[in-house]
Amino acid sequence: MRQATTTRGHVLSAQGHLPRRLIQLYGGLALYGASSALLVEAGLGLEPWNVLHQGLAERTGLTIGVVSIIVGAAVLLLWIPLRQRPGLGTVSNVFVVGVAMDGTLALVPGADTLAVRIPLLLAGVLLNGLATGLYIAARFGPGPRDGLMTGLYRRTGRSIRLMRTAVEVAVVVTGFALGGTIGVGTLLYAVSIGPLAQLFLRVFAVPQASDGSAVVAAGQPRGAILRR
Repeated sequence: MRQATTTRGHVLSAQGHLPRRLIQLYGGLALYGASSALLVEAGLGLEPWNVLHQGLAERTGLTIGVVSIIVGAAVLLLWIPLRQRPGLGTVSNVFVVGVAMDGTLALVPGADTLAVRIPLLLAGVLLNGLATGLYIAARFGPGPRDGLMTGLYRRTGRSIRLMRTAVEVAVVVTGFALGGTIGVGTLLYAVSIGPLAQLFLRVFAVPQASDGSAVVAAGQPRGAILRR
């Protein structure tokens, strides 16, 4: 009886945090797309997947946001043989990030000098870490690219770090060959996004139930972080 009462209390508590979690999810995803757009405008190097997205955009004539949506949907299809289950955050990630990226690129003026491009780069990396902490802490499921990494990890038995490195190296090399931008921004992003996201995960963590049980929906393991 006590267990049933406790479980019911956890459910009610989780429901009480639902508005906050939804705000974190969609605010984080929109900010992620906006921060990625700042990196595009800076022109000093993109995060791994956007190197691929930019390269494909150059070849197809589509916007980078539309390409991001198409690639995200294609990656999500790979979840089927990997037996991964998408959540609200997974599906939302596919669409919201791409739309926010294109919207920000339409609003932010082009940057021609390093005096403007460097601050855009730094702001993009910092905001990307903040956005990652926001949407992951909401615990509505991993992004399609993160889920691909964890799915490969579970199916192969290899480490998540190895799976992430292998996939992202392949993505960067392919994107660069297609015309995507690699530069100091790519390196800066690689070394800073982990610490930044971990910091903001703690900042935006949803409060826990009184007995220490988290009142958040199951999401990706922290070891699967970070980056979409």
